Amino acid sequence: MTRTLHPFQVDDLSALTRSLHQQLQHAETLPGHLGLMNMLARGAGFRNLQHLQASARAGDRLATPAPASADMTRVAQVLRYFDGQGRLQSWPARTSQQQLALWALWARLPPRESMTERQISARLNDLHCFGDAAILRRTLWQMKLISRTEDCRDYRRIEQRPTPEAAALIRHLNSG
Repeated sequence: MTRTLHPFQVDDLSALTRSLHQQLQHAETLPGHLGLMNMLARGAGFRNLQHLQASARAGDRLATPAPASADMTRVAQVLRYFDGQGRLQSWPARTSQQQLALWALWARLPPRESMTERQISARLNDLHCFGDAAILRRTLWQMKLISRTEDCRDYRRIEQRPTPEAAALIRHLNSG
């Protein structure tokens, strides 16, 4: 059975020990493992161990920011630049649309694989229809979506979480 760790913090150690002392005096027999855990939880101000665990889980959920929702209007605008096979037909005029379109190309590059300039250009040529892999390579690098060596001989996709709009665009292109 997997053990879930829950942090235990008590502001007043004296109050905890007083509570444990009182609970142990009222116990008919020496409590077992679960009984002691319930006593500790009560001493820390919770009703029981389950209350302490639920409080810890709720704290974890609240500490994790809610995922941002995607602006589907932007996704729809950029989607118009892709054909039925998911290839970029033309280079968007707006920088924000270019960036979103490049996330979709980034998702189709192989993760953790080293590529020469010719290899990445060939992959990008398969993903667009306007014949300018150089602009795509440069912009992917400027956006820090790919890395390259100083001599431009080695390219790699940089692993990172796409923006909410990019994730929605990638999902839509992959489903079609």
